[in-house]
Amino acid sequence: METQDKGQTRRRSRDIVHSVGDSLVLGVSCLISYLLITCILGRTYLLSRDDELLGGMWAVAGTIFVYRQSTQQSMNAALSRLAATSVSFLLCLVYLLIFPFSPWGLAALIAIGALLMSLLGRPEDIITTGITTVVVMVVAEISPQHAWKDPILRMIDTIVGIVVGIAAARIGIRVAGWLATSSISSRSKPPLGNSTS
Repeated sequence: METQDKGQTRRRSRDIVHSVGDSLVLGVSCLISYLLITCILGRTYLLSRDDELLGGMWAVAGTIFVYRQSTQQSMNAALSRLAATSVSFLLCLVYLLIFPFSPWGLAALIAIGALLMSLLGRPEDIITTGITTVVVMVVAEISPQHAWKDPILRMIDTIVGIVVGIAAARIGIRVAGWLATSSISSRSKPPLGNSTS
């Protein structure tokens, strides 16, 4: 019974250390995404402060979306995010090149995006496509001057977020595993001075 309790305690300790390491890597990766867009790319393209902040938020959302517990899960999430975002951005770009924002246009783009994702065999991405469309279109209404640029900028932000998220997931898997292994191995070593010779 005592051995079983020790085993459960070790597993719980390993899980906690793994979770702490994983959370730290996610937080740092979100900071990197945000800074890449707001401090580097935002300055390169001479964007307004509002565009920089929106871009930073969008990149962080991309990072959070793809940061998963395994590389394969991260890659699947990245593909999902990229597919949904690409369809939404393409629809919004074409629409905003021709028309200004309207609630009817918003509703039509959401319906068309949902139909396209269903026809592409990706019904699980309808939600992401719809949310992306809503955000891009509402931002176009808030800042109507050069609204057609917003889908392009948000696509760049999304790609940065995805790349950082995948890289962070790979690093996070290693860091969390290393922390868990280090924590467990340090507990199993006998204290100094207690030699059993």
